[in-house]
Amino acid sequence: MSRTPPRRTALRGLAAAGTAVIGFDPFTRSWAVTASDRPLHGIPELDGTLHTDEASLSAAADDFGHIVHRRPAAVLRPGSVADVVAMVRFCNKHGIPVAPRGQGHGTNGQAQAEGGLVIETAPLAAVQPVGPGSKTVTVGAGAKWSDVAKASLAHGLTPPVFTDYLELSVGGTLSVGGLGGQTHRHGAQVDNVLELEVVTGAGELLRCSPDRHRDLFHAVLAGLGQCAVIVGATVRLVRAPVTVRHYLLPYDDLRTFLDDQRLLVLEQRFSYVEGQITADASGAFREYVLEAVAYGPPAGEAPDDTALLRGLRHNPSGAEITDLAYYEFLDRLAPGVAALKEAGLWAYAHPWLNLLLPGGRTADVAGGILDALTPDDLGPGGVVLLYPLVRDRLRTPLLRMPDDPVPYLFAVLRTTPPDDAATVERLLAANRSAYDRVRAAGGTRYPVGSVPFDGADWRRHFGPAWPQLAAARKTYDPRGILVPGQGIF
Repeated sequence: MSRTPPRRTALRGLAAAGTAVIGFDPFTRSWAVTASDRPLHGIPELDGTLHTDEASLSAAADDFGHIVHRRPAAVLRPGSVADVVAMVRFCNKHGIPVAPRGQGHGTNGQAQAEGGLVIETAPLAAVQPVGPGSKTVTVGAGAKWSDVAKASLAHGLTPPVFTDYLELSVGGTLSVGGLGGQTHRHGAQVDNVLELEVVTGAGELLRCSPDRHRDLFHAVLAGLGQCAVIVGATVRLVRAPVTVRHYLLPYDDLRTFLDDQRLLVLEQRFSYVEGQITADASGAFREYVLEAVAYGPPAGEAPDDTALLRGLRHNPSGAEITDLAYYEFLDRLAPGVAALKEAGLWAYAHPWLNLLLPGGRTADVAGGILDALTPDDLGPGGVVLLYPLVRDRLRTPLLRMPDDPVPYLFAVLRTTPPDDAATVERLLAANRSAYDRVRAAGGTRYPVGSVPFDGADWRRHFGPAWPQLAAARKTYDPRGILVPGQGIF
């Protein structure tokens, strides 16, 4: 790859304190940082490329939320992990903020770095060979979960937990947690990681695991990028089914819907349990669908509808039961996403609300939020999710959960035109109000959405885990350059 940056003019972006500027010296034909008119060491040679063109900077100043826009000074497309090490060391030396960016699916500027460096992890997408008897797979942080699934399924294996949307990066979901319909059985994606390869904020390349640099391992998983950049991960694999049976079971009462979901995850009848809520003809969010999946051989028994549905109180006449190939089930959102893109709705603003509720309060708290929700507040193509987790399966310290044996994930995935600033602000305020209500009830947030938060909020969010995160930040990112967009420190 070319080592010559695509534009030879000084970068407009400033470093965090406004004291350093990256620029191209036409006399030495090299890139350098200048601070207070004093030249510093030049930018290291790279296997990949450093971009300062308008298109690259504009893309890195946006994300799936289309709400926050922080313009970086440069974008790194690494040709190797060594590039990440070199540039993080460079930025650490000069106090320049750094943020890794996977698929850009953040909704509130989490992976942006004003005047800093955005590292695109997509080039770090290698999936190491998987053998028929493998119990793990090692992948680059930029690999998408769809690619990991395909590589492992070629040998009859699969990661145990997926988010509903497969086109997210491994590094991105491991930075926040990675929840899905299989979480009640296997925990979050972070609970199925055996080892990480990371670049600390000081620019040190380390491998960490429960037995090696344990403090770093637990500070990176669900640590929102505050201590290190994930560049690789080793993830657990389990036997995959060939086919699954997919159930959509309608309900007309919230408490009955929640009680049946709870029964299913505690009994572990199904391999996957989620649920959606839609508006009825009057616009009230009172139509509930329990989504469940039973894996077939060789990962499970042949599904028995009578046994699996015994005792459930759904409306049998509205039930939909379908047999699908396993990957077809995993990738079931793909047609809907294609339709949203074709309709232009993928480019709408996404002021998402993602909350974690104590199971004992879910009916009251979620019910109150749903009572106030209107179709206009959700927006075209928006989705409401509500489904249970099992607390004992969630073992990652920084993935904060309510103190309840069966917490619920409650997500209001809103869409609204990005140029309607007044509506965006109103919905952000509504998100904050909903979060305050949930926190008062003993809940918290799943930090992938758009809830206005300050440093005090983050300290409350992490609670007893805060000292661990703060200590790791001081140890591994002593200059505090990593992922300023989260606003944690």
